[in-house]
Amino acid sequence: MPQDSPGSDISYVKEAAKIQYNWIALIGIAGFAVISGSALPLILGAGLELMYLSVIPHNKRFQRLVRSWKYAEEKKQHELSLNALYQEIPEELKYRYTDLNKVAWAIHDNYSRLSSTSQIFARQMDDKLQALMQSYLRLLHAAWQNREYIRTTDLGLVQRELTTLQKEQPSESARVQEINNKRIEILNKRIEKFKKIQENCQVVDAQCAAVEDVLGLIRDQSVTMRDPQEITDHLDSLVKDVEQTEETVREVENIFANVPDMNGIAPLPSDSGSTGSGISSGNRVRS
Repeated sequence: MPQDSPGSDISYVKEAAKIQYNWIALIGIAGFAVISGSALPLILGAGLELMYLSVIPHNKRFQRLVRSWKYAEEKKQHELSLNALYQEIPEELKYRYTDLNKVAWAIHDNYSRLSSTSQIFARQMDDKLQALMQSYLRLLHAAWQNREYIRTTDLGLVQRELTTLQKEQPSESARVQEINNKRIEILNKRIEKFKKIQENCQVVDAQCAAVEDVLGLIRDQSVTMRDPQEITDHLDSLVKDVEQTEETVREVENIFANVPDMNGIAPLPSDSGSTGSGISSGNRVRS
């Protein structure tokens, strides 16, 4: 479980105040004050609350408990986020993920039978496999998004619009030229984005295939291999490659975040073929 860091934003005082039993006690004191018709219970209760909030938040055991709550909450949110990604991808990619998950479980089962002295390596491998499967799901989702963008974007339409604007520029008024220069800039940006996403698709496809191939190899090796340490290099190298691919995906997503200001200019031509959802049978992530 991750330990608290100097920059942690956890407020232990706030967490102590939020505890259910603390609120029950405060409500009980307030109720007793109403019934007795005296403010004395409120004064005593306020003093006890101040003592409680000055002691409990600094207790190391309480801090570890709060960190465990935060860790469990973050883990749950992470799992919900991954489940949302899984639900969004089409059935063929769900099957692909499920098939690879079976391979990961086969590796786990094979190494769970090793001697007790080897279990520490087996547990480390389980952690890496779990992280790898999560990255694989994110890559599948990124591949699907990229394919959808390519499928619903008519690059030819954008290029024709750009050519038309460039031809008409010299004959237009200064104000129209100013507006069209911004349109030309954005059309060029859309063409650049399309080409980068096409390239990104190939990178993601290759990385997904590499994950499948390496895990398949490790599954085959795990049938006879008796030392988990021997395959650590395989997993470490694969995890590093996947992390680099995920970083590439993020760079492509962020590269076009700042679109030039259009200052009220009419919107660009809409992409053709935008109806429908999902990936067609002929447009799989991996050929």
